[in-house]
Amino acid sequence: MSDPMKLVSQAFKAFREEAPDHAEAWMSAVQGLDRVSALDDKTKHLAYLAVLAALGRDSGIPFHVHLAQQVGASREEIISAILVGLPAAGHIVTQSLPPAITELDSE
Repeated sequence: MSDPMKLVSQAFKAFREEAPDHAEAWMSAVQGLDRVSALDDKTKHLAYLAVLAALGRDSGIPFHVHLAQQVGASREEIISAILVGLPAAGHIVTQSLPPAITELDSE
């Protein structure tokens, strides 16, 4: 996909548009946490996908699949990251597969 911002969820777009000061504060915190992480970029993005899937936050999956691909994550690694929480979180993680597969197949 040429424009990853098209993959941002409607909820996050509304957050940025309707509460820009809050969004800026939020992004500052996110960037700070990113800077202090001991994980490499690919591992961070795969772990983030696992968390989104476990929480059922499917609207963020396409954007984060794109980011994971940008740092070298393979299709198999992305699918495995989404499914890694299956024993702990249950079947809810499989709900993240369709939006992930759609994004994986969009290239």
